Amino acid sequence: MMGVLIAGGGIGGLATALSLHAAGVGTAVVESAREIRPLGVGINLLPHAVRELIELGLGDELAAIGVATAENVYCDRFGRRIFTEPRGLAQGYRWPQYSVHRGELQRLLLAAVRERLGADAVRTGARVVGFDDSGQRDGVRVRVLDRATGAVEETAARALIGADGLHSAVRAALHPQDGPPLWSGIRMWRGTTPAEPFLTGRSMVIVHDGDAELVAYPIGGGRVNWVCQVRMSEPGPLTGDAAWNRAGRLADVLPYFEDWRLGWLDVPALLTGGAEILEYPMVDREPLPWWGSGRVTLLGDAAHPMYPVGANGASQAVVDARVLARELARTDDVPTALSRYETERREATAAVVRANRAMNRAGARTPEELARVTDTYRDTTGGDVRTLNARDSLSRP
Repeated sequence: MMGVLIAGGGIGGLATALSLHAAGVGTAVVESAREIRPLGVGINLLPHAVRELIELGLGDELAAIGVATAENVYCDRFGRRIFTEPRGLAQGYRWPQYSVHRGELQRLLLAAVRERLGADAVRTGARVVGFDDSGQRDGVRVRVLDRATGAVEETAARALIGADGLHSAVRAALHPQDGPPLWSGIRMWRGTTPAEPFLTGRSMVIVHDGDAELVAYPIGGGRVNWVCQVRMSEPGPLTGDAAWNRAGRLADVLPYFEDWRLGWLDVPALLTGGAEILEYPMVDREPLPWWGSGRVTLLGDAAHPMYPVGANGASQAVVDARVLARELARTDDVPTALSRYETERREATAAVVRANRAMNRAGARTPEELARVTDTYRDTTGGDVRTLNARDSLSRP
């Protein structure tokens, strides 16, 4: 019987593999994609996640591919500054906040997994399609589809971790009544453009005007990542596709931003200069009353998909990984370990989901309102500077 089987080779799954290995727990990863390529655009890793990755020995590698964000600058579409919030080290954290290309972060984690766990630790082109945890005293029986041959094989694992994203097969099996993702009513277009960083060189800008919003920040390598958000309808269940890598069209997004002039950032040029545009709806799901049972649980977007407004999705997945590894290392009783993991993480991440929704609805526009909203978000989501700086390592038994 193998050790812990992780469904999904994204950021959460790979961080889990590294965390389990560091804790002395055997593990393997199966990933549906036939090849893990550096796809996607920019994301942010908040200090509570950066701390965990540094403790996993990845500090130098992260610093080499990321930009240590120094400030969030809120302004109007003419570039007039409304509010500035220091970030990362400038905010007093002992660890930076990094803006980084998602695919490059995934590639970094994949290289570390293969170096530490072995070249065959991540099996690509393989998808978990079912499992049986009933009456299995020693393990869970997991069915894995080989996408190349169409064959389904069954294997026994000490535990199954569903880290297979928004459309998780493991979550669907555990929660068949779940329903579709919930759409915020906002459509997003994302891209990266060759461009010089602006303001401090490590600034993130958030610009709001009516139903449109722009977020832009450098991610290293002479690139600026940008996200355009436009409210299209009232919130409700999603009826279309929520794929995160669907191609978008410049003609659909540019009209909302073509007259934005910040002075120090040419917004139309930023949008037109991108080699590829991705388009998708901003969605989440209702927090679950429970994640898993027995020897099966969820992690990351499979457990708690959230709006990206707080830049917290990947960061929460990394924290999930560390808590899960700590609990599995504490006891040979797998169901008890997974229950303890869920107890610590389910309500904490549900609070982040709700806080992201509240921030999305806040409509704060004055310096006082923005200060209140950002302070409330940080306190609600476990990001208080003094608390994080003072707490013990999550890897400590």
